[in-house]
Amino acid sequence: MQIGVLKETLTGELRAALTPQNAKKLQSKGIDIVIESGLGLASGYADADYTAVGATVGDRAAILAGSDVVMRVRKPSTEDIAALKSGAVHVSFLDPFNERSLVEAMAAKGVTAISMEMIPRTTRAQKMDALSSQANLVGYVMVIQAAYHSPKIFPMMMTPAGTIAPARVFVIGAGVAGLQAIATAKRLGARVEAFDTRPVVAEQVRSLGAKFVEIDLGDVGQTDQGYARELTAEQLEMQRQGQKKVIAQSDVVITTAQVFGRPAPRIVSRDMVEAMQPGSIVVDMAVESGGNVEGSVAGEIVDINGVKIIGITNLPSEVARNASDMYSSNLYNLVDEFWDGENKRLNLDPEDDIVKGCVITRDGQIVNPTIANHYAR
Repeated sequence: MQIGVLKETLTGELRAALTPQNAKKLQSKGIDIVIESGLGLASGYADADYTAVGATVGDRAAILAGSDVVMRVRKPSTEDIAALKSGAVHVSFLDPFNERSLVEAMAAKGVTAISMEMIPRTTRAQKMDALSSQANLVGYVMVIQAAYHSPKIFPMMMTPAGTIAPARVFVIGAGVAGLQAIATAKRLGARVEAFDTRPVVAEQVRSLGAKFVEIDLGDVGQTDQGYARELTAEQLEMQRQGQKKVIAQSDVVITTAQVFGRPAPRIVSRDMVEAMQPGSIVVDMAVESGGNVEGSVAGEIVDINGVKIIGITNLPSEVARNASDMYSSNLYNLVDEFWDGENKRLNLDPEDDIVKGCVITRDGQIVNPTIANHYAR
């Protein structure tokens, strides 16, 4: 069996889907690894690092046409889909809720499409959960970006010239990214507060040394996958009002609120931004899916009365080396879980819970019930 790994073509995407270490581990199973030249350069891996472990370097067209499994970070182009051989397995982030035409094209081509966003959040699947592995790094990156742009230092300092108070950081959303942002800000010495619509995470927030902001929103909770449930319009307004005072007193606000497969909720209004002191920083993690912050712009840093709103897209690429290492390990673990060593192939059992969750197309059909139902609406 041959696994082909493509270099990313999206501007600003610096991650690689496979690292030399995991290429070596896959080859030890009897799998041929072919990479596109330059695959790992942006994340610190030369072609020679791959060939040193037995991988070969091929051109893009040959990889697409000849590979039984194709790995990448981002979704494929329609041209790449057309070049795949029928029956191939394609593994990447696909954004299937918002890429219907792409998914339908993959089904029509007879491709088995695995969407890494759809890996279930279960104990068994944790080692393959690329959303979580990348979100961990995003939480770190957001705090580092905020610290870089802030005119204030994060830790308290007692000096002969006087005492410098610690920066006040408010993190909205305590999922994987939010918890890592809290931990990173605390390590830098900031005073950290956090809020999440799921009261169940309050203890996790406190365990990291942050204060959990209590806002009564009524009936809330989380999905079976651990994501926050979408709030009603009334609950969103209650959240905004409850956060308003905390935001006004904060030096840094980091928003991480996302609803899987839907536009991000708008939870920080312009008047809240305007109430912050000049020099304050807002980092909007959800800017690519519509943004949590009114006024944030994807790929830009916006200044509103001296308050900077940071709308960096593709945050994992800011730490491409570690992001590649973690994503590559997720893909290796996926292959390892379903590898049939006797027959030298992937055995993607349709009845397996993980397969049911992440396989979107197979044998010319859209087989994922969640995505199929979404398209039927």
